[in-house]
Amino acid sequence: MTVGIAAVANFIIGALWYGPLFGKTWMRLSGITMESMKGMSMTPVKAMTLGFIGTLLLSLVLAHMAAAFEAAGAAGALELAFWIWLGFFLPVVAGGYLWEGKPLKLFLFNATHQFIALSVTALILVLWR
Repeated sequence: MTVGIAAVANFIIGALWYGPLFGKTWMRLSGITMESMKGMSMTPVKAMTLGFIGTLLLSLVLAHMAAAFEAAGAAGALELAFWIWLGFFLPVVAGGYLWEGKPLKLFLFNATHQFIALSVTALILVLWR
């Protein structure tokens, strides 16, 4: 149950981040237009469904890691999130900047989102178990 709640929270953060809060900024930094979105090979519903499945998997694995490392309290959850973000998320997100020629601001934008979403997910998983 907690894994599902954490996944939903993570997904909502992403929907808000890349939607009403900073969607226009993300589109500008990514070079995406409303017209180019219409030509994407995957429908928004399919993309969101697959994205949620990925978020569910992330939450499940993070729950196992929190238990394995005996993360306790808010500080333990945030420490776990930080190290996972630093060692796994940050290098992967950096690939867009390093190898794909994406702007540094987009890297920072995406990395910030990943840190916030991962931190909230870890807090839910650790504090509600």
